[in-house]
Amino acid sequence: MNIHIFEGFTEIMLEVATALFPLFVLFLIFQLIFLKLPMRKLLDIAIGFILTFLGLALFLQGVHIGFLPVGELIGEKIGTMSNLWLLIPIGFILGFFAVYAEPAVSVLIHQVEKVSGGYIPQKILLYTLSIGVGLSIALSMVRIVYGFSIWYFILPGYIIALIMVKYSSKTFTSIAFDSGGVATGPMTATFLLALFVGMASVTEGRDPLLDGFGMVALVALAPILSVLTLGILYSRKEKGQNARSKAGAEVNHHDR
Repeated sequence: MNIHIFEGFTEIMLEVATALFPLFVLFLIFQLIFLKLPMRKLLDIAIGFILTFLGLALFLQGVHIGFLPVGELIGEKIGTMSNLWLLIPIGFILGFFAVYAEPAVSVLIHQVEKVSGGYIPQKILLYTLSIGVGLSIALSMVRIVYGFSIWYFILPGYIIALIMVKYSSKTFTSIAFDSGGVATGPMTATFLLALFVGMASVTEGRDPLLDGFGMVALVALAPILSVLTLGILYSRKEKGQNARSKAGAEVNHHDR
């Protein structure tokens, strides 16, 4: 293993430690005053802090030496393709699997299924988010290939989202807007952002600063729309079940 792989790793470890230190101090204060957890539980939490520190440090090091460079290189290569329309399905596939592998998304869908008591299954929410982000990356490809302004997507998208809120339940509305932030996690903000900057740098008539960025905004919007759509479908399903239950109850009452 070449030693340059860990070049700058000390600085990254210091940054991660600085980010985690306030959380650790806050936990110690709660432990001394309120929690008073047993030693066994404290040991588990301490191991969790250490694993989180190492995981974040190694991930960020991998981003700097791997994700960002390879994202830009791939973007530069596919940006010179003769059939640029192929970038649209490629974008959908990249967006789908980027969110499918997003660590923050797996935490969200687990929490949603747990709190809802299985009413909203993990798989359904995961596929909903993945399809939504896949479509947003495909639209981002359209934006770069054909030179559309980001306002053509962002403004109508949020107007549609605000309209859909009226027809979706409060539960799905809350999940939808949280999903928008969760989907723009490290997978999207590292590999895909670098890829779009690389594409814009080699596409004729495109500026990496103007056209390479803005993809994250579309990714943040897509889960909101897709989860609200899921909420509307669930609402219709509930209304249908309630109508059938009411009809069945009336039939039983009439038979008596």
